[in-house]
Amino acid sequence: MINVGEIRKGVGIELDGKIFRVLEYSHIKMGRGGAQARLKLLDLRSGAIFDRTFSASERFARIRVDRHPVQFLYSDGDFYHFMDTQNFEQRAVPGAILGDAVNYLKDELQLELSYYGEEPIGVELPLNVVLRVEETDPGFKGDTATGGTKPARTETGLMVNVPLFVTTGDLIRVDTRSGGYIERA
Repeated sequence: MINVGEIRKGVGIELDGKIFRVLEYSHIKMGRGGAQARLKLLDLRSGAIFDRTFSASERFARIRVDRHPVQFLYSDGDFYHFMDTQNFEQRAVPGAILGDAVNYLKDELQLELSYYGEEPIGVELPLNVVLRVEETDPGFKGDTATGGTKPARTETGLMVNVPLFVTTGDLIRVDTRSGGYIERA
């Protein structure tokens, strides 16, 4: 059990039979009355994010989240298949658990799969991935790196705004946290 004073960003807690990760934490001291903590929580099973306020005396059950290095193999509709790189076991994970991470998954991508007990609850992507541009408007002579941007569709279906000089078939590096273009790879 941990109390409100020990909670930090990234800590996993159990509350009302559900498991959450703390996204943001702020401590509030009122002029009169007790202190409170305002938490922004991510439901690890459903992906819902919400704010909740607790008194400083509350205690929570800390959860243990295990991370296993895995390699993405393939997708067959609603399920995404991964191979554990330590024991070579394969695991099928529903797309609903992965959320927006499916936009960055390509064959042989190395990442970490998070488990709560034996239940997969999410993935930790690398900070950036290299994706091939499948479709974009053609570039023209005079397009420079300091000019505007245009939309491009990558091999995974992700839409990214890229500089005007990027053409179909180019490899680009994409930030997995924001979904933005970083550089040509």
